[in-house]
Parts: sequence; C-alpha cells; structure tokens
Amino acid sequence: MELFEKHIYTNRRNQLREKMGSGIILIPGNTESPMNYTDNSYHFRQDSTFIYLFGLDIPGLFGIIDADSGKDTLFGDDITIEDIIWMGTKPSVKDLGVSVGITNTLPVKELFTDVSRIKDKGAKLHFLPPYRAENKLMLQELTGIQASALHSHASETLIRSLVEMRSIKDSYEIAEIEKACDTGYKMHVTAMKMAKPGVMEQEIAGTIEGIALAYGSGTSFPTILTQNGQTLHNHDHSFKLEKGRLMIVDAGAESNMHYASDFTRVTPVGGHFSQKQLDIYNIVLKANNTATSLIKPGETYLSIHLKVAEVIAAGLKDLGLMKGDVKEAVASGAHALFFPHGLGHMMGLDVHDMEDYGQIHVGYDDEIRPVNQFGTAYLRLGRRLQKGFVITNEPGIYFIPALIEQWEKEKINNSFINFGKAKEYLDFGGIRLEDDILVTETGARILGNRIPVTPEEIGLLQL
Repeated sequence: MELFEKHIYTNRRNQLREKMGSGIILIPGNTESPMNYTDNSYHFRQDSTFIYLFGLDIPGLFGIIDADSGKDTLFGDDITIEDIIWMGTKPSVKDLGVSVGITNTLPVKELFTDVSRIKDKGAKLHFLPPYRAENKLMLQELTGIQASALHSHASETLIRSLVEMRSIKDSYEIAEIEKACDTGYKMHVTAMKMAKPGVMEQEIAGTIEGIALAYGSGTSFPTILTQNGQTLHNHDHSFKLEKGRLMIVDAGAESNMHYASDFTRVTPVGGHFSQKQLDIYNIVLKANNTATSLIKPGETYLSIHLKVAEVIAAGLKDLGLMKGDVKEAVASGAHALFFPHGLGHMMGLDVHDMEDYGQIHVGYDDEIRPVNQFGTAYLRLGRRLQKGFVITNEPGIYFIPALIEQWEKEKINNSFINFGKAKEYLDFGGIRLEDDILVTETGARILGNRIPVTPEEIGLLQL
C-alpha cells in the first residue's frame, strides 16, 4: 500500500475542518463487494474521498473528522487468526492510523455508538451522496434516513468544500497522474501497433488492460476499443479488425495510488488513412490543438468548448457537410449532429473526478450554469479554469446513422446541414482525440509524453 507522507493527509483533514467550521464529517471507506458469492468479490477499489483524506487502501474502514473538537477517528477491525491464515499478517488499525496522522482508533461497532452520541449532542452530521449499496445501508442504519432519501440529505457544504479542495492538484498528485499517463502511453502505442487486419478487438483490449495492471492498479474505466466509433461509449470488443476501417481506443490507467489517466486515439487498420478519413481526422486534430492553445486560468471551459465547436463546424463546412454562417450554426447547435458531447471533464482520483458528488457541483458553479441544448448539455466541465486543474481535452466527429436520419426527417438545423453529403459518411464511424491537460499559471501543459497523434506518427508505428 503506497501512501503520501502523513502530514499531507493531516493537512487535508485540517483544511476541510476549517472550511466546514463545525459539525461531524463522516467518510465511509468501501467494503468488499461480492461478485457472485460472498468469498468471490469484485476487485476492491477504495472510495476516492476516503483515499484523499485518509489514504488507506484497505476495505472495512470508516473515518470521522470532528470539526467541533478537532479530533479525527479511524474505525476498523483488526484481523483475526483466520484472516492471517488466508491473507497473511496485516498492520493493526492503530498502526494504520499512525501512518496517516491519526492516534484515535476504534472498532467498527463503536462507530454506531459514536454517531449516536453525536446525534444526542445535537451536532450536525455531514455525509456525501453514497453510491455503493453497502454504504447506503450502513448510512441508513446510522442516520435513520431511508436509503432512497440519502442523496437529498447529503451535505452540500461538505460537497462544495471538497470540490474546492480536490479541484486544485498539488505536486504530489500531479506526479501520480503523470505515472498513470506513462502507463496510458504504453497502452495506446501497443494498441496502435496491433491494429492490423484480422486481429480481434478483444485481443488488443485484453493486451492493453494487462499493461494497466502491470504498471498500476488497472484501468481507470472500462476500455472503449472498437471499429464502430460512432457509438461514443462502445465497450463491445467482439469484431475482427478490417483493413481500411478506423479503430478508436479510449482507455486509461490508474497509478497504484489510484490517480487516473484518460486518452483517446484513432488508428487506421493497416496503417493508412483514406483521403476521406484524413479530411475528418485533421479537423479533429485541429480542434484538439486549438483547445490546448486556449486553455489557461480565467477562461471558462464552456467558452473553449464553443470555440472548438466552431473549428469543427468550419472544417465540416469546407467539406460540404455543413453550410451557412459558422457562428450561427454553433449557436443553433447544428454542430452537435457531428460533435454530440462535451469537450472534457475534470480528472484526478476518479477519471471523471468527484462525479459521485454530483456533476453540477464539480463542473459548474454559481457563475457558469449548464447549457440546455443537445450536445453542449453533455459538457461535464463548463466553469472558469484555475491553475492546478487537471482536465481532459477530447473533441470528436461522429457519423451516427440514426441521429442523421432523425434530424433529416424532423428538419432539425436544416439550414446548416447538408444531409445528402452526410449520408455519404454513414459507414464512417467516428474520430475522437483526447489528451490530459494540466492548467498552469499561464496556459496548459499536456501531461505525460504526448501519444503519437499526427497521421505521420501513427503510420510509422505500423511499419
């Protein structure tokens, strides 16, 4: 189990305590979750907030941060002789607490006594929206609030405080994200080299997921790898690669401390883009590079998303797929026929960082609110950027037959779309290019070595 130095966790808890001012903050860790029977569990993944504040990557732990008394308590049970037989010796809960700056440790059963005492004193109990069934049931028992109603009782003050803290990555976190990016580089270059006719998608997906396990704690999300890139989140790997088609790979890794990477690249099967593919690819590459050039503190990601949409619309207009005034087309949402998602999202301990808190709190604020328009409505991050944000930059162009058919039938944005031309691309698939970006003091830095992205670089990998 890898940990930062204990003072980092102590400082984080103290900072949160100061922001909250008063009350009791309950942070449940995750427990083992059975896959198909109790002793055959899913791969354990600790709760990201628990990792951030307590650092311990072990199931069955719970933390309380008391903003009234200034005391932190770690709850957990020491292992039994049966545990030792099957899993070996482990540190005591007391020693685990000391490793992250906590001297007060208690058995799990004392958590219920402690919470009851807190409630009797009238102290405010703060908790986050739970996403695991086990923790929902535990919180229901602790608080008396029905599991179905816990989200509406979650502490918005706690959510806002943690979003403010976790949005800014320190140098230790950035170093961990860079490790995940290094693994992501290995994964994607391997996939590009394997993109040859006759190879099964599953073979490539399995190979790169093995790399994620070899260099860290596995993938940061289920791998997207497919020739059918018109489906944005396509997790089906059941097809054999065909010469001339495009293979899209959206995949990332976690470091051993669970910090994420998230990259997307597109490779022509056999190594050579057709002119038609190259025309679309170059528009997406220009959109990606434009976004990176625009990222800096003070800019809203919503405004950058819309400027990138104009790059895409202008490129498609040059190819005859769109028409009319580019700015008017984007204002009308016409670009979303081809670019029906947001430019990117926060990234850190989660690939969609802090999304369990509620995306509205992570990607937006009182100044910047979501846009209720198809395409831009899916933008996960719209708010003003700050130094220390780690974000993704992932524009794309897709040809989704059912969507093209619907828009043509309903005459949606008819004055901006050349549907006759669009129907020449129904078998095209999709292209998305994604980099991970650190917002710096004056601009942006691509994290990790940039994965080959120009058509020339990609072609050289398959020689």
